Amino acid sequence: MKATLFLAHAIACALLVGATLSKTDPKKTPKADAETSLADSSVLERGLVVSDPSWKDVVKEEKRYSAHIQRTFPGPVLGYVTPWNSHGYDVPKMFGPKLTSVCPVWLQLRRRGPETFDVTGLHDHDPGWVKAVRKSNKKVRLVPRLLFDGWSYQDYVSVLGSEDEIEELGSELLDVAKTEGFDGFTLELWSQLGGNKRKELVHMVKHICETLKAKRLDCILVIPPAVTSAGQPGMFGVEEFEQLAPVVDGFSLMTYDYSSGGRPGPSSPLPWVRDCVLQLAPDTQWRQKILLGLNLYGLDFAGQAAEPILGARYIEILRENRPKLLWDEYSSEHYFSYKRSNAAKHVVYYPSLKSIYMRISLAAELGTGISLWELGQGLDYFYDLL
Repeated sequence: MKATLFLAHAIACALLVGATLSKTDPKKTPKADAETSLADSSVLERGLVVSDPSWKDVVKEEKRYSAHIQRTFPGPVLGYVTPWNSHGYDVPKMFGPKLTSVCPVWLQLRRRGPETFDVTGLHDHDPGWVKAVRKSNKKVRLVPRLLFDGWSYQDYVSVLGSEDEIEELGSELLDVAKTEGFDGFTLELWSQLGGNKRKELVHMVKHICETLKAKRLDCILVIPPAVTSAGQPGMFGVEEFEQLAPVVDGFSLMTYDYSSGGRPGPSSPLPWVRDCVLQLAPDTQWRQKILLGLNLYGLDFAGQAAEPILGARYIEILRENRPKLLWDEYSSEHYFSYKRSNAAKHVVYYPSLKSIYMRISLAAELGTGISLWELGQGLDYFYDLL
């Protein structure tokens, strides 16, 4: 996500919906249906985490995950859930023990006037679903995303320059958390100002997090990559990280969307991901609070455009085109190409067992946690790796 964090999530929110995904020309292909039964062993034990998987094995195995659902990754794991992806609501119930926090993308914080704030989106809060998620994992933390939405530049100036405004904002969040039974919030506000007013943003985030933590509520902050795809410093760096690390419980680091429509390529080259972490936390003191971002969606590049694809569409493309999956050693991602009849060549980058395994291994090596954007977009057998 190269422009701003707000645009990144907005684009993901607008595009990563099944209804927006176009169909390819139908072709007759050998039927290779996914087996929906649980497996006695994990994907690692079944020898599926390889650099040269066949399309047929992916289609056959993607719904088969280990019946023994327990955590293997040592750090915290946060999973995002969006209202427009129904399978995402199933994943925390299916794989609850794998997750430490669940972040439903429900809420918006709006400023209605001087010292007047309103949290909207609460109609998406489903207590029955929350109860089922907590049944799957009694220790899971529910930390819905709170998007600072509809704020003008003057709104930011007014709030950032007033202790009374910040106090009132914090009080509003405490009231909502208590009324709704939330365990905290995941704040998305950093990039709306395009990298400006960092000092003031640090002060406000500190105040919000201290207010939440005083009531034993979690405070997670969404942050853009520390290094852009062009190799330039990002909008959130080591200075801000070190100032906020003592009070922020987790930094949801968006280490994906490296490539864009006019520049086909990997979503999160592994050396870049490593660099983004080390630029923020060259020392290990606070590194465990970084939640390394993993994308569970892919991109289908054609011409100057890039169409996001989710798991179901990915499986359709594999069935219809029977491509050879290729491994990019540098980025540690799989890709393939196909061509629609009388149309441009398509190049698809989509997560694989091997690519996800490499990123989870990197997180374990560096001592970070993981954040998943977003649950339900990937293939079910991916969760064997956590």
